[in-house]
Amino acid sequence: MAISLQGMIERAARCNPNGECLRYQESSRSWLQVKNRIASLAGALKRLKLNESDRVAILSLNCSNYYEAMFAIPWAGCCAVPLNTRWVLAENEYAMKDADVRAVFFDDAFTEQVRLMQASLQNLCSAIYIGDKECPEWALSMEELIAEHKAIPASDRGGDDMAGIFYTGGTTGFPKGVMQSHRAIWASAMSALPEFRLQRESRYLHAAPMFHMADLAGSMSTTLTCSTHVIVQSFDPAKVLKLIQSERITHTLIVPAMIKMLLNHPDACNTDVSSLEMILYGASPMPAATLQQCMDMWPNVGLVQAYGQTELAPIATLLPMADHVKGGDLLRSAGRPSSISDIRCVREDGSDCDLGEAGEVIVRGPQTMIGYWNKPDQTEKALRDGWVYTGDAGYFSETGHLYIVDRVKDMVVTGGENVFTTEVENAVMSHNAVQDVAVIGIPSEQWGEAVHAIVILKPEATVSEEEIISHCRDRIAGYKLPKSITFRTEPLPLSGAGKVLKTELRKIYWQGQERQVN
Repeated sequence: MAISLQGMIERAARCNPNGECLRYQESSRSWLQVKNRIASLAGALKRLKLNESDRVAILSLNCSNYYEAMFAIPWAGCCAVPLNTRWVLAENEYAMKDADVRAVFFDDAFTEQVRLMQASLQNLCSAIYIGDKECPEWALSMEELIAEHKAIPASDRGGDDMAGIFYTGGTTGFPKGVMQSHRAIWASAMSALPEFRLQRESRYLHAAPMFHMADLAGSMSTTLTCSTHVIVQSFDPAKVLKLIQSERITHTLIVPAMIKMLLNHPDACNTDVSSLEMILYGASPMPAATLQQCMDMWPNVGLVQAYGQTELAPIATLLPMADHVKGGDLLRSAGRPSSISDIRCVREDGSDCDLGEAGEVIVRGPQTMIGYWNKPDQTEKALRDGWVYTGDAGYFSETGHLYIVDRVKDMVVTGGENVFTTEVENAVMSHNAVQDVAVIGIPSEQWGEAVHAIVILKPEATVSEEEIISHCRDRIAGYKLPKSITFRTEPLPLSGAGKVLKTELRKIYWQGQERQVN
């Protein structure tokens, strides 16, 4: 069988059958139990008349059943579509329709969303409940499906076949579905193992959302080492600190905004973190002050930074524990290319930049995406001759470390989430008092970057900052909402091609910063 997600489960069940695989809300399942449950759930999916490569979504908070669903889908020969739990109904409905999803796994937090989508999406045939309460009458129970169906052999799909569609922000105002293969997901996880240092006895805490590609990398690495997944339903600093102590967590992946919340929690100084060997962080750059605070408070905890994007499944570079020296210049870098990544910084004409010269960061390797689902034009722009054009601007130092200095793409990274400004601008522009708007990222101690809107009102129109934000609340996810608004009377600065010069708008907010991302 080719490299596949389902093959990873079969291997883990052979290598560590009685070892603890899942730990959630004081319940535990072994690797063999999990493998058998996945195989039976896959049998149920086949009985639901799902065909090879059909898309199956997951819309749920973190739980053991999420992990099993994520592997049962490829076991049945289908493709997973993990949905963003922070999206509003309209955003998830768009992704479900775009991917032509045939079935969806959901929990209690999304019962109402799924009920409404079942009524509106003609091709959505089945809704499978994976929550902790009573299954709605209109849905199927995952536990009943497992009990009522026999295990089936794992699908032969793998290698370069599509394993899933992972939605990220879209430059046109709509999310883009990144198609990733079995091989890409496996390769990215493999590239992290040398620095993440997971062992059979390790205990990995899912503190970040499981739909997020960053946590998926940690999840796959844990699966490859047949170690234990400890799951918390959603991030809460007090709960995470308690679990680190009580469950003797050794490894976790968290975004910088989460690290800051942990460090500033009253329990942080009193929590026993002696078991914690490694924190892998990424998804947005780490503020220097937060990194220093973490090293001061928890000096015996190793730190590893990963830089990448969904299009790279997601890892491109790694800054290892050895480079995390207090006050060192390397802390500003994104690290060196992973063992599978070939990275260049290129000028607009495609030629390679000199050392220290900034250009667009492009990456190739076995972890690169297949392309964007149903978006050939955007695929052609982002994927050229096997290279993924990241949209980030960076340069290489003489030591081979990559430094990210700006963003070519028009995107804000806030709290580890990508926000494409066009989407926010569309929401703001739908207010009848708004004549024009430009959305940019500005420095934020809490989130790294904060979404900021610069608004021009129609003549004689009056509206408050709070009213515009409230207007956007039902149209885009909460993390995409403008955190602040500036009202402007003069026209927005334009380039010769008529595009808004956001670099000019950003200057006032980024004065004194070494780089134009935070």
